[in-house]
Amino acid sequence: MSESPQPDRQPYGQNFYPPVPTGFTKHMRTNLLWQLFRFVIINVKMLRMVRKH
Repeated sequence: MSESPQPDRQPYGQNFYPPVPTGFTKHMRTNLLWQLFRFVIINVKMLRMVRKH
């Protein structure tokens, strides 16, 4: 009877850590103009939903 091969499991390997944001993602998260733009867009979407009722 042969044993089935076990996958190589290494503790603290790459799959145990969360993904790290790229430099562009970090920049967009801290850019005040982009945050203001997204804030306005979200508020416009909410206003459109409220007006429908």
